[in-house]
Amino acid sequence: MRVVGVSGEGGYGGPEALRVFELPDRHAGAGEVRIRVHAAAVNPTDTFTRNGSRHEMLKALDPPYVAGMDVAGIIDEVGPGTETALAVGDRVMAIVVPQGQHGGYSDSIVLPARSVAAAPQGATLAAASTLPMNGLTARKALDMLAVPAGGTIAVTGAAGAFGGYVVQLAKADGLRVVADASEADEELVGQLGADVVVRRGDDIAANVRAVVPDGVDAVADGAIQHGLVLGAVRDGGGVASVRPFVGDTERGITVHGVWVREYMLEQEKLDELRQHVEDGVVTLRVAATYPPEQAADAQARLERGGTRGRLVIQFRDEP
Repeated sequence: MRVVGVSGEGGYGGPEALRVFELPDRHAGAGEVRIRVHAAAVNPTDTFTRNGSRHEMLKALDPPYVAGMDVAGIIDEVGPGTETALAVGDRVMAIVVPQGQHGGYSDSIVLPARSVAAAPQGATLAAASTLPMNGLTARKALDMLAVPAGGTIAVTGAAGAFGGYVVQLAKADGLRVVADASEADEELVGQLGADVVVRRGDDIAANVRAVVPDGVDAVADGAIQHGLVLGAVRDGGGVASVRPFVGDTERGITVHGVWVREYMLEQEKLDELRQHVEDGVVTLRVAATYPPEQAADAQARLERGGTRGRLVIQFRDEP
């Protein structure tokens, strides 16, 4: 099997550190399926494996270290005794928790069957690979915030993958959505379904309060603005943060750390996301695809910022 990764200590660095490695094939065990991967999405968290930020977590494991939290492809093996409706030949998408040589940047991967769901009908596998991690993160954030239907949520980083999914899932939950955007992204965020679009920036709290004077019920902070968003929230409201929150909260506002790994076996929630795509509730966005040999170019483009939609490593052509 082929993977894209880094060789570990001494091999970390910028995007150019990524290389293609050959590893032995793996087989599905009890409770697992093996996927012949066609596409793997590229996410900001993947860069931490490449640049050495996770070295302390990885140093006891054998390199190469392989990142990647989303894949889509075709099941080619079901482990013995695995109780699942999934079958060999099914088009699927899956969430991956990378560890050592196990990561989504692989042309074959073995995963718990409950981390896998059918890919949305009518979507390419490249598009399907953009949904699991960010979609489940958005679902987790909304579940933790638990804003009742009719309530109001603000979303920062609304033009990004996580933020865009929050906007669309929040609307499906019956919420009013106030979302931020740069001038260039206002039309996009409006098309995603935001009820009100405000200008993004360090004055996000004031911009939201100009629209919702009493404060929103919650903020999903996809732009990782930490304490800058607190002023937008009503007393006793909530903030969902996708990175460890920096600073102190105020006025009884609860800050929820959103760890998508807690949803890695939530197959029903992943399948619900599939249904939302098929129903036109959730939009899949692919910015560009790259062969594995050009994964460095994909991460370099990601780090330059401004990408709308996900970059995807394509290991195989669409079936």
